[in-house]
Amino acid sequence: MVEDVVRSYGYLTLGTRMKRIGERLQADTQKIIEESGAPVQASQYTFLAAVDRSGPLTIGELSEAVGITQPGVTRTVAQLVAGGLLQTAQVSGDQRRRIVSLTPRGEQLVATAKAEIWPRVRGAVADLCAGLDGPLLDQLAAIEDGLAAAPLDRRAAKREGKP
Repeated sequence: MVEDVVRSYGYLTLGTRMKRIGERLQADTQKIIEESGAPVQASQYTFLAAVDRSGPLTIGELSEAVGITQPGVTRTVAQLVAGGLLQTAQVSGDQRRRIVSLTPRGEQLVATAKAEIWPRVRGAVADLCAGLDGPLLDQLAAIEDGLAAAPLDRRAAKREGKP
């Protein structure tokens, strides 16, 4: 077996390791989303959640809320608009600014996600992180090992008593 150099270099490769964990969590979350039949990517839910929580937001405000650059937000918003989940409108008096809000279909999807998808993901991540204690690198190793042993979709199914 080849050595996991990202893990072995410790703090030197922490950013790479965090990205790897984030990508794995998103991929596992996507499996749970796909089981529900929702027409959205795991990375897009943050945008829907931000608009749901805060109400209509400008692109700049949405960028700040999710911590992603404005060009990235603009691309994701365009995808969600094309999917019928978000809508945009010009801010009155400023043709350069657009305000983003949920469509009725987007509101329905968020309501379903809150009831069915988000609790499964939250519970599976809580299960993954249960009992973590100690130094950060050891905790990251435990999270990675936990994901390797049982991805989030299996953890969610187990918590729900499914095989």
